Amino acid sequence: MPFVTIEGQSLHYQVRGTGFPVLLGHSYLWDSSMWAPQIDELSRHYQIIAPDLWGHGQSGRLPANTCTLGDLATHANMLLDALGIEKCAVVGLSVGGMWGAELALREPERVRALVMMDTDLGAEPDVTRGRYFQMLDTIETLGKMPPPMLDAIVPLFFKPDGELDSEVPASFRNALASMSASQLQQSIVPLGRIIFGRPDSVARLAAMNGTNTLLMCGELDSARTPAEMIRMADVIGCEHILVPGAGHISNLENSSFVTGTLRRWLGEHVLTSA
Repeated sequence: MPFVTIEGQSLHYQVRGTGFPVLLGHSYLWDSSMWAPQIDELSRHYQIIAPDLWGHGQSGRLPANTCTLGDLATHANMLLDALGIEKCAVVGLSVGGMWGAELALREPERVRALVMMDTDLGAEPDVTRGRYFQMLDTIETLGKMPPPMLDAIVPLFFKPDGELDSEVPASFRNALASMSASQLQQSIVPLGRIIFGRPDSVARLAAMNGTNTLLMCGELDSARTPAEMIRMADVIGCEHILVPGAGHISNLENSSFVTGTLRRWLGEHVLTSA
């Protein structure tokens, strides 16, 4: 499996297929394998690059002096440089959409099409920011996620009436429980503080090209709500789509709808942007 060294740390990524490059950014607490249904289909038509976020999957720890979403966008830019990719599309979910938007704002000639899923560039609301920071403090102190915390975290990623003992939620819970103290303290906790302590950047989105931007959100997403998606779409002036029957990890809870939408939308926008 390929790796590249960025800021002194080893970044792992998947690469599949040939054609116009599409860079995938996964959610916080997951890894690039989250995109398996989309990689299988889209790699038939595009070159898919799917990195693991720092401290997730097989990537190394968060590089020193990483303080903002903009720093994560810089790291993605460095990955594209290392791969010799001049132009690409970006599809990012949750924090992947956050740094994807930052990359698109900084590099409009490089990011020729952007899909943001289940994400928000607004500041985290006070209530949830306080709750998440308290969780992060506890994780840092304990060096693990105890069962009561997993009981609170896992449901945030799925639709409210989902079966949390089914394969995907159960596997996700087990992955969180198995994270090492060093992984949590060196990467997961500081990344969480970057994500949930982000500034309000919605107004900056007005600089984006609405024609080549798409927003998607699970209709049952409580972590990043449809209302947040609509607010950003209004600022950008772009198309937005609800994913039926899906919560936060909408690409897995309704993979056929998301994959079909991405295949259609990329087919309509990537070739004209290449």
